[in-house]
Amino acid sequence: MALISGLPDVGMRGRRRIAWRLLPFVFILYMVAYLDRVNVSFAGLRMNAALGLSDRMFGLGASIFYLSYVLFEIPGAIIVERWSARKWIARIMISWGLVTVLTGFVRTPGQFYAVRFLLGAAEASFLPGMIVYLTHWFRQRERSRAIGCFYAAVPAASLVGSPLAGWLLGVHWQGMAGWRWLFIVEGTPAVVIGIITIFYLTDWPAQARWLPQDERDWLVNELRTELQAKKEIRDYTIAEAFRDRRVLFLSAAWFLVLSGSLGNTYWIPTFVKRLSGVSDRAVTSLLLVPALIGIAGTLINGWHSDKTGERRWHAATPLLVAGLMYAILIPTRHEPTVVVPVLLIASGFLYAYLPVCWSIPTMILSESAAAATFGLINSIG
Repeated sequence: MALISGLPDVGMRGRRRIAWRLLPFVFILYMVAYLDRVNVSFAGLRMNAALGLSDRMFGLGASIFYLSYVLFEIPGAIIVERWSARKWIARIMISWGLVTVLTGFVRTPGQFYAVRFLLGAAEASFLPGMIVYLTHWFRQRERSRAIGCFYAAVPAASLVGSPLAGWLLGVHWQGMAGWRWLFIVEGTPAVVIGIITIFYLTDWPAQARWLPQDERDWLVNELRTELQAKKEIRDYTIAEAFRDRRVLFLSAAWFLVLSGSLGNTYWIPTFVKRLSGVSDRAVTSLLLVPALIGIAGTLINGWHSDKTGERRWHAATPLLVAGLMYAILIPTRHEPTVVVPVLLIASGFLYAYLPVCWSIPTMILSESAAAATFGLINSIG
């Protein structure tokens, strides 16, 4: 993270130490999480035929994940704020890793639907919980960059997952098809990292023995000052936050964004394969393009938003660019040499919206109201 000019020496040392301690680890957490969420899109290249799933049945299975996910989203985010981020996030990772491994053993469409429902329940509140956790450690002026480092894990998961999926889909170990091993191999790390999380993360700066006393005191005071400044303007209850006009606008925006991006997330391997006619391994190689664009976009846009202190246009511009490029797909849909590059580039641009989007609610909300609002916005999406 770039250092903020004007910080005292203790603040510069503290920011650097916290960034190096926490951001690589939360990046790994989300990358493993996203691998487990989107591996079904790669597995579908072979799994659908093996289980007798039509396109509509596969889409239903992908969507069932969100039925249980929504039920536990808001309560889970509040648990992170009021109880323990470390324990709750560890619980999420261990349970979703086990369910992902279980997915590798399904035999019927009904079993596929059941494990997708369980996976949604297991993973619910991870995203808002992690955003809440980052607000415990990073001040408002550095938060977009911190969330950008966290969200860079989404395209990075594709960077790692695409070639891994391409390789695993081609194996046949112990009499089991490669798509089954895809779930088993990618679910196991979540269990391991979940156990590590219990011992590695610290819930609050005041509990951080790895921070020197002066750096710990500085951060606690800075965050307390920010909190008091927000409360002097307005101290929101959860119900008041849910009714706030700005929160409702953000919820509507997130709904529209995810309506497009989730369809792309689950179907882009199938889209690329049908449009281009290339092999499964070539498809996974092509999907490195949006991953690389996405990593650069999340980091650069988050950094520049913090540097300038501007949020709205930094959130809107990636959406406008991606939306216009998706619109180009309609008249060019019969021209693979045009439509495949445009699809890949638009998918990469979309990622740049994410870190700025999630830093906006923290400008006005704090504590349980902020945690519940993160859960609400993500649930509506």
